[in-house]
Amino acid sequence: MKEIHLKLQGKIKRLTNKTFKFDERVGEGWFSAVYFLKTKEIAEKYKPDNIVTMQFFQKKKAVLCGTDEVIALLETFAAHPEQLEVYSLEDGDKVEPFETVMTITGPYQYFGFLEGVIDGIFARRTSVATNVYEVVTAAKSAGKEKPVIFMGDRDDHFMMQSGDGYAAYIGGSKAQATHAMNEWWGKRGMGTMPHALIQLFEGDLVKATKAYKETYPDDDLLALVDYNNDVITDSLKVAREFGGELEGVRLDTSNHLIDKYFTRHPEVLGTFDPRGVNPTLLFALREALDSEGFQHVKIVASGGFDAERIERYERIGAPVDMYGVGNSLLKIHIGFTGDNVKLNGDHQAKEGRRYRENPRLNRIIIGQ
Repeated sequence: MKEIHLKLQGKIKRLTNKTFKFDERVGEGWFSAVYFLKTKEIAEKYKPDNIVTMQFFQKKKAVLCGTDEVIALLETFAAHPEQLEVYSLEDGDKVEPFETVMTITGPYQYFGFLEGVIDGIFARRTSVATNVYEVVTAAKSAGKEKPVIFMGDRDDHFMMQSGDGYAAYIGGSKAQATHAMNEWWGKRGMGTMPHALIQLFEGDLVKATKAYKETYPDDDLLALVDYNNDVITDSLKVAREFGGELEGVRLDTSNHLIDKYFTRHPEVLGTFDPRGVNPTLLFALREALDSEGFQHVKIVASGGFDAERIERYERIGAPVDMYGVGNSLLKIHIGFTGDNVKLNGDHQAKEGRRYRENPRLNRIIIGQ
């Protein structure tokens, strides 16, 4: 059983290194800025008894993620972690600009070399969680909750997928493209057909869909309909062929292309950008499906979507039942800062920084 399920059941308090599987070289300082390693050595030599308080914050409204990972990092690589005094918020907490999310108190040489690693964990996990939260919020802004598929497998290095998938889960996305994205929290990735499958059948969507259905008969049947840049024609073809067995169609039209629907209906052009998956095309597709009795066929839209675009589509009532989002969810735009703000219990920090007390922080007992 995954640790996330044990946590949700109250059997453990936090995820541990059994989930995160840290590179052992973290403890050797391999991933730490060299000046932190030098400071650790100097502290051990000249100031071994000094006690510092390190405080972490960022500067935006955000959905915090990475606390379990950071605590597991301390437990795994800090010297004498049981002697550290740690206070923290929780993954999923909404945080304000400059709000303290974690403090660590103890001898600098025990944990100080991990400062940059901790900042990086918080920055990536919180950025992804916040991006996903904003997209999920936009997708239900019209009053109906619509699923968001996390499709970020091609937008970053594959080794990022497990952590990004967990952050996306914290942000509200429960549908993800790869098994790795689900590793820390879920079961299996989800997805149906790429353009490559249709290419193998020489652009014949019906034949490709039939092969998919015969190979994966228990899957929901979702056809990708933009391969020939004629989404209405191809959607009707698969709907007529598979009828009630067709769960939905997905549009992924390039933002550099204009669907053939508009060459057949130039009279609708002139007041909007006809490229990509645009609302006019979506309304026309919905009308075409409904007119032939295929009201049950859902429409999935992907390709260049972000929170702002989704909110705009929802505001005008674009007929989208599910959004697939990738690149915009992986933009790392929330940077964290770790500052030493107390020395032996007294204020001591660089000019402009100070200890910011946060009553929402909870005491963390390392190892429990």
